[in-house]
Order: sequence, then structure tokens, then C-alpha cells
Amino acid sequence: MAIKFQYNKTSLQQLEKQLKIRVRTLPIIKNKESALRLEVKRCKADAVELEERLERQIQAYEAMFALWNEFDASLINVKDVRLGIRKIAGVRVPLLEEVDFEIRPFSLFCAPKWYADGLHILKGLARTAIEREFTVAKLNLLEHARKKTTQKVNLFEKVQIPGYQDALRKIKRFMEDEENLSKSSQKILKSIQEKRKETEE
Repeated sequence: MAIKFQYNKTSLQQLEKQLKIRVRTLPIIKNKESALRLEVKRCKADAVELEERLERQIQAYEAMFALWNEFDASLINVKDVRLGIRKIAGVRVPLLEEVDFEIRPFSLFCAPKWYADGLHILKGLARTAIEREFTVAKLNLLEHARKKTTQKVNLFEKVQIPGYQDALRKIKRFMEDEENLSKSSQKILKSIQEKRKETEE
């Protein structure tokens, strides 16, 4: 990225100000990146753990497969999924607060006695599946934010800060050269004037 500048003091001051802002901001962005990287790692571990838990619950469900043919699946529905929002290193991510189930009344005397356990198994299965989906969504959001932050760190570190430093160096050299030329021309002019005075006398 080429930084546009002019060879004057105003441009020099503006570039110094921009450089100062970026140098001051860089550690903050780096901290955000490391916090996001840590959170992504934690979220991946949670996703794997939830996947394993869901797999175990499905196996427990399949162990009673013959009984599930008798089960009335319309007895239980997911009524509501309550969400919250949490900020992690400045990134808003959804937070699963509660899963509400609607259980239709059924006769405990007419239905098989394992129906209550079946409802409990299905609740656990649904909650774990919903929790896993939220964790995956959270992981995607955090991963995207981490990539953007890493890009910004790289932009500041490898492009903008060196670019501003280079531009400042060029302006300072130009101004020094200009000053030296001005002093030299003044000296030459002074010596010419002195020689004229000597020849006139």
C-alpha cells in the first residue's frame, strides 16, 4: 500500500500522527487476536465434547430402538429456545440460555411406564443437538472475527507502520537536503558578494 504524502511539514506532522495511532493500536489488536484465538480453541474443544456427548446419547437411544416404535413422538416438542448475547473480545456471539419443551399430557396408567424415561432421553438429545448447533455457530463467528483481526494485525505490522516510517524518512531526508541546499546557496551567494566588495575596493 503506497502512502500518499507531500514533501512539507504539514504532511510530516500528519504522517507522524497516523504512525503514532497505529503503533499505539497494534498491541490492543494483538491482544484481541490472542483472546479470539484462545476462545476459538476452547470453542472447538466444546464442539468436539458436545459431538461425543450427542453420539453417546444417540447410542443410548438406539439401544432401546424396539421400544421407540411404540413411543408417541408428538408428546414432546421444542417450544422455545431462549438466547442471550455475550461479547467475547468485542465480538457478539449468541448464547444458549434455555430450551423450553412442551410436553403434551398423557395417561401414566395407559402408557408404558418407560415413557417418562423416554421423554427425559429425548429432552437430553434435543438439548445437546441444539447446544452443538449454537457452539458451531459461535465457532464460525469467532473464527471469522479472528481472521479479520489477524488481517488487521498483519496490515498494521507489515504494511502500514513500515510504510509510514518509510514515508517519514523520505520527507525528513528531503527537508534536510533542501535545508542544506539553502544553506549552501546562501554561503555561495555571500562569498560572491564578498568577492564583489573586494573587487570594488
